[in-house]
Amino acid sequence: MARVSDQLDTTPKLLLWDIDLTLVDLRGLGGTWYAEALTAVAGIALTELPSFPGRTERAITVELLTAHGVEPTEELINKVWAELVTQSAKSFPTLTEHGHALPGAAAALDAFAGKNGVVQSLVTGNLPEVARHKLDAFALGTHIDFDIGGYGTISAHRADLVSHAVEQASGKHGAPFAPESVVIIGDTPHDVAAALDHGALAVGVATGRNSAGELRESGAHLVFENLSDTQAVLKAILNAEV
Repeated sequence: MARVSDQLDTTPKLLLWDIDLTLVDLRGLGGTWYAEALTAVAGIALTELPSFPGRTERAITVELLTAHGVEPTEELINKVWAELVTQSAKSFPTLTEHGHALPGAAAALDAFAGKNGVVQSLVTGNLPEVARHKLDAFALGTHIDFDIGGYGTISAHRADLVSHAVEQASGKHGAPFAPESVVIIGDTPHDVAAALDHGALAVGVATGRNSAGELRESGAHLVFENLSDTQAVLKAILNAEV
């Protein structure tokens, strides 16, 4: 991969994508995997399921264990995560039967990859291994630099994931990505808030549980109903200013 500092024909941009309900729709699997993990790790049947959209795996796991009367020690959290990775790996061959890539996702990733100076990675509540499984199942991982992503293991606070990804990307490419050159793309107000906290461009995609109006009200700079109009998405994001 070329270093951004070596590519001079456009202002460098760091695009950080959410996964669930932004690029793929795999609704329902998270709850199933957590039910299996809770039983395997703590011998408890799942009776309460935390809210998932826009939240990190650390936040979800801590809430889940606490709700079931289990102390969320770091050791137990990591055991739950290991079981989630196992469940994800087992499901990988059939993920396309449980969900689908969202409209325009593949074309948008391809289009941005064709622009010099654009780096694409992730800010996702998922575990790193699960993120790769979900994207690779739908052939969406080709243009994603998984090594510099911000994942749900890092913090319960999504803004921390952004800071981590930006730091990793800046180190890898030998030049800092200023806040105004960072773009966060997601389907929830949590994604928007994380972008605003960092001073980044907040892009909302109304393919999840929040409407376009709700994403605008949360402060998103740009909002799309979906990613299907590739050229409109490309032009709007690359030309937008925070």
